[in-house]
Amino acid sequence: MSLGELRVRNLRCIEAAELELHSGCNLIWGGNGAGKTSLLEALFLLGRGRSFRTRHSEHLIRRGAEGLTVFGRSVSGLHAAGVEFDRQRGAQAKVNGAVLGSLAELTLTFPVQVIDPEIHKLIEEGGRRRRRWLDWAVFHVEPRFGDWWLRYARALRQRNAALKARSDARPWEVELVDLGQRISEARGAVVEALQPHWREIMGTLDCPEGELHYARGWSAALSLSEALDGSRARDQLRQLTHPGPHRADVLIQVGGKAAREVLSRGQQKLMAAALILAQLRLLRDRSATPPTLLLDDPAAELDSTRLAAFVGEISRLGCQLVVTSLAPEIPGFRAPDRMFHVEQGRISPV
Repeated sequence: MSLGELRVRNLRCIEAAELELHSGCNLIWGGNGAGKTSLLEALFLLGRGRSFRTRHSEHLIRRGAEGLTVFGRSVSGLHAAGVEFDRQRGAQAKVNGAVLGSLAELTLTFPVQVIDPEIHKLIEEGGRRRRRWLDWAVFHVEPRFGDWWLRYARALRQRNAALKARSDARPWEVELVDLGQRISEARGAVVEALQPHWREIMGTLDCPEGELHYARGWSAALSLSEALDGSRARDQLRQLTHPGPHRADVLIQVGGKAAREVLSRGQQKLMAAALILAQLRLLRDRSATPPTLLLDDPAAELDSTRLAAFVGEISRLGCQLVVTSLAPEIPGFRAPDRMFHVEQGRISPV
């Protein structure tokens, strides 16, 4: 859904804010530290149940407040979602008034993705960030994936608990193997579906030619059952399950080497942005719900040629945009449909 209404309370420097968003391009502008990126965090929180800047949700709560709330309503008015974080009780999410069992369910109501100045970490850091990036797309393409992952995670916890108790872990392996295989196949299919989009976008952005490979988290020569058998002694020693899709990665390479080893920071950012745009292209083709794309100061590190190519790719997606800028304009973009000014955490429409 495109978001039409956003309400924020006690998130970072923002005590209270209400925005009426357009289904097209929305610009949020203001000086450094004014609260622009905090508004993007609020939008991301509404669709993911977490921030894209920190793993610690309690850090989002405004100093002196006990909790924060974010509420959003679709342009159509048919869907409403809310997220609350409390220092004592933790997190709770609701959609149309119904409490969700998992924050991950928010993404079905409000699919949202972000390209920010830290996007290079998708290339530079370990597999956890890339698994999260991949699983967001798989979640939308394969409707059973969310259930598979929750059940797999539960079986994994049970096996690990058995290993720590030095009891027989094999009773949990039948479900672990079945679900692990389904998860791996779904992920692998999405990586393959992303390949042509990614290559085309990298060419448009004048990015070095790269390769994308899915590493499923255990040896390609073995079944997951065989991998668990082969790792049993190590798992028992370390009281932890090693093989499985929870250890998967998306290998991003250039000339057969890890991209992070051969690309500059700027090139890493371009390649990572291409991954996000390829993902959004795939969802546009496969899903009836176009995602919202958040762009945090997109013109900051792109030359005019690459910026024009980047803007062209985004324009073809046809999705809702929320963009931040230091000035009341977005270099390279058309005039925004709606504009907001932020100063010291206070937001006003322009």
